[in-house]
Amino acid sequence: MCIALPHRVLALQGQSALVEVGAGTQEVSLLLLTEEVAAGDYLLVQAGGFAFARLDAEDALRNLREAHALLEAGGEPAFRDLGAA
Repeated sequence: MCIALPHRVLALQGQSALVEVGAGTQEVSLLLLTEEVAAGDYLLVQAGGFAFARLDAEDALRNLREAHALLEAGGEPAFRDLGAA
């Protein structure tokens, strides 16, 4: 299973976006998206640097709060066990 966290778009350049990643930034490809993206939007980014979904701010911030709560509750092992039957 893969877990993707929302990343906020800082700037756009052609088919790429510069997004926040922790205290840094990352350039990601927008080639997999069919919808328009603007600065301030939140994207889900898969390994390899391809954005695959755009989230509204409310959903993105809720997802980030839930991820932080999960980390605080159990740290990395909680992520590994997420979805385990």
